[in-house]
Amino acid sequence: MSESATARVEHVRDDALAALARTESTEDLEAWRIAFLGRRGHLTGLLRAVGSLPPDQRRAAGEAANSAKSDLESALAERVDALAAGEGLNTGQDGAIDVTLPGWPAPVGGLHPTTLIVREICDAFNSMGFQVVEGPEVEWDHYNFEMLNIPKDHPARDMWNTLWLDYEDEAGETPMLLRTHTSPMQARIMEEQEPPVRVVVPGKCYRYEATDATHEWHFFQIEGLAVDRGITFADLKGTLYEFARLVFGQERRVRFRCDYFPFVEPGVDMSIDCFACAGDGCRICGETGWIEIMGAGMVHPKVLEGVGYDPNIYTGFAFGMGPERIAMLKYGIDDIRLFYANDLRFLSQF
Repeated sequence: MSESATARVEHVRDDALAALARTESTEDLEAWRIAFLGRRGHLTGLLRAVGSLPPDQRRAAGEAANSAKSDLESALAERVDALAAGEGLNTGQDGAIDVTLPGWPAPVGGLHPTTLIVREICDAFNSMGFQVVEGPEVEWDHYNFEMLNIPKDHPARDMWNTLWLDYEDEAGETPMLLRTHTSPMQARIMEEQEPPVRVVVPGKCYRYEATDATHEWHFFQIEGLAVDRGITFADLKGTLYEFARLVFGQERRVRFRCDYFPFVEPGVDMSIDCFACAGDGCRICGETGWIEIMGAGMVHPKVLEGVGYDPNIYTGFAFGMGPERIAMLKYGIDDIRLFYANDLRFLSQF
């Protein structure tokens, strides 16, 4: 490289380092980068001019210019770190940090989609006079089954694949389990208070099931219960219809069909018209035009008797739903396993 070219590179390098030392903010750093290392920067111009030099000078010229570029990039990185640490950035003449300037924003998370839908469901029933209560996830057989009209050796127990705990009582039986549904709180609540009762019970449930796109071994459930004088099936239908409109839209239609649950009589399943096809039939609703969202029914007289209520005086209704299923329908989620996979790409959408 000629002496004039060498001097020119060194002159630009020295000017750049001196200017970098005077920077005091991120805006200054960006202006410096553009002036010296940008597409039209001083050093970039020298690099582009290497090709116009005589052939015997190009190699030395390129090495000098690239060395200067490397030095400036390293100096820039060091200056960025120094300013970020408060050494010159946001400081006064005496080096004190200017506390009046805004700080760096902290990362903010969000609520899990299950939490969001549980809150939305509870808010819907809360607006209709229901209280929200919770109960234990480790439950007694007495409340999980027997108080719900499911005695020992009853065929209905086959409906729940139960996870029993390794605990034996004095009789050698295993009466403790991970609750299979939130329904045990029906009996617990009615034992503790006289009617009227209006509650919803959100919580985690556990079943010994194979996991696939529509089944999980652990999941949330929301149970509802209303007991008072003169409650009829019409109250059940009206309450759940209002819930469907609050959560899925005011234009929703509902359908009730007979179903069996041992702790209600009569029992029904409730469906809403498919919001994807407006009831015409599609893949989401299985070409039926309807989507089942929960089971419900009138509280069985034996359940009322078991907690000391007179079924000739009091009646009530109960219902249960899976919040994850509601969220899958509402948000178009096709695999329940996504809720528990801890994939931030999925969770950050909510």
